[in-house]
Amino acid sequence: MSGLWREALGQQLESMLLVLLPRRQHKALGRWVRGRAEYRKLQGADCVLMSWGKSGRTWLRVMLSRFYQLAHGLPEGMMLEFDNMHRANPAVPRVFFTHGNYLRDYTGSWHTKQPFYGKKVLLLVRDPRDIAVSQYFQWKYRMRPVKKMLNDYPAHGTDISIFDFMMDQDAGLPKIIEFLEVWQRELPRVEQSMVLRYEDMRADPEGALGRVLAFLGTPGTEQQIREAAAYASYDNMKQLEQQQVYRLSGARLAPGDQANPQSYKVRRAKVGGWRDYFDDQQVAAIDALLAARPAPPFGYGAQAPAGTPGLSASG
Repeated sequence: MSGLWREALGQQLESMLLVLLPRRQHKALGRWVRGRAEYRKLQGADCVLMSWGKSGRTWLRVMLSRFYQLAHGLPEGMMLEFDNMHRANPAVPRVFFTHGNYLRDYTGSWHTKQPFYGKKVLLLVRDPRDIAVSQYFQWKYRMRPVKKMLNDYPAHGTDISIFDFMMDQDAGLPKIIEFLEVWQRELPRVEQSMVLRYEDMRADPEGALGRVLAFLGTPGTEQQIREAAAYASYDNMKQLEQQQVYRLSGARLAPGDQANPQSYKVRRAKVGGWRDYFDDQQVAAIDALLAARPAPPFGYGAQAPAGTPGLSASG
């Protein structure tokens, strides 16, 4: 049984549990089961690609997928899914894409990243304000009700403004900042690590992809990297989603509603675009929340630095 079929079956069983179990028990069991699955993948991974949701992970995944397709003659509709490309060609690493959200429920490591210390970790980060806005549209138009419940998002069908979502302690900016702060503190303990800023990936996709591939231990030619980056351009990603080229990879690159542009996975990809959704008073409140933190995570203060180097590696 393929990984996608197992995932689909797991979602069906989870829906049954939602009916059969009280909410609190279903939430605890659901998170533990997902954490166990994540732990198993972590043990077999050659590299962990860690991020908060809506940080550009799908974009990077498509670039990597296209590179390995070109480098090893793999089919276009095949998206990198942990070990599927590795099984097709052992030269492709097993990459574990995760937000690390459920793993702690299984391991009990709530305040450290100890399960990742001995691994190779690529951390993808983005301005948390842009993340929160993108997460709002993900929650509103794409997220399954079960996932909303498991992760303490506002309940399915809730009428909540984008500003209230942004300021929500469990789903919005405070939660995202906390995630980034923990990783900023814990990353020096990881055996091999690299930080990639979304903003720098937008400024120079080819350069970012080249360094990521070098970190993964699978460097490519200039032509392969150039073609992979062009394939994953914003305009082409929109077409890939509309044409459902990666339909066999589930809903990762598929619209929630083809008639609603806000439901697409590839939506705007605008650096600093979060400001477009708020008035001046709300912008000031959001900036104040971030500025009040002791140390801006990865340089994302009230005025995020532009054009600063964001690719670094250790180990």
